[in-house]
Amino acid sequence: MEMVEFLKELFLNMRIRDVIDIAIVAYVFYKLMGLIKETRAEQLIKGIIFILLATQLSEWLGLYTINWILKNTLTVGVIAILVVFQPELRRGLERIGRSKFFGNIFEKSSEEQSTGTIDEIIKAVQMLSKDKVGALIVIERETKLGEVIETGIHLDSLVSGELIINTFIPNTPLHDGAMIIRGDRIVASGCFLPLTENQGLSKQLGTRHRAGLGITENSDSVVVIVSEETGIISLAMDGKLSRYLDIQSLRQILIDVLVEKEQNPIQFNWLKWRRKK
Repeated sequence: MEMVEFLKELFLNMRIRDVIDIAIVAYVFYKLMGLIKETRAEQLIKGIIFILLATQLSEWLGLYTINWILKNTLTVGVIAILVVFQPELRRGLERIGRSKFFGNIFEKSSEEQSTGTIDEIIKAVQMLSKDKVGALIVIERETKLGEVIETGIHLDSLVSGELIINTFIPNTPLHDGAMIIRGDRIVASGCFLPLTENQGLSKQLGTRHRAGLGITENSDSVVVIVSEETGIISLAMDGKLSRYLDIQSLRQILIDVLVEKEQNPIQFNWLKWRRKK
């Protein structure tokens, strides 16, 4: 009965600003959970919750030595979190910066691909896959890849299937490394990409696939990968890898993600194209 009276009094004394305050906190918490889902940070949160509960429990039970150790662990742990989980923090801040809210404020314009550009990429990928020529093609989106471009050779050429094929021919100067495409232009080739930190990746995947995944963990770029050993076509985006794509599926995914994004406010769920080995 006392609880009912307490809740009734709480409800009657609640102001509009309190409701807004709670709603904002709930929304922020929901978005944060979405950012850390299926990442290393998810396990980190579980560990922090366990330490907090253990700290409080040790205080209630009068275990002062354990309580002191746990409190100091939390203090030092904040610094360790910033260092160890720097990629996740960076990726989270980049997602916030790419939100529509900030995009509308700063009127940030991004290079968009046309179906013609995508058809040129598809034409090249089809030939490279058929001949089992390895390729790593990075399509830039909102997040600019200036620091990655600086590691390669500047080209600034119109996207064409023939140029892409010739670039990745073995034993040529630019066949190693990644090609960066911005809009309808090949900005650079022979670029070095950061490798993924995903320890659960299949051992069958080599450096090319790990590099393709790595750049999508640090940006919103889309990466097309052709295996040199098997000719298998893969696509990496948002730190996830989709393998065994046929050429028609790859083209549809690229169109849905890169061309129809502005026409359709509901972003295409590319995960439905993922195929298991």
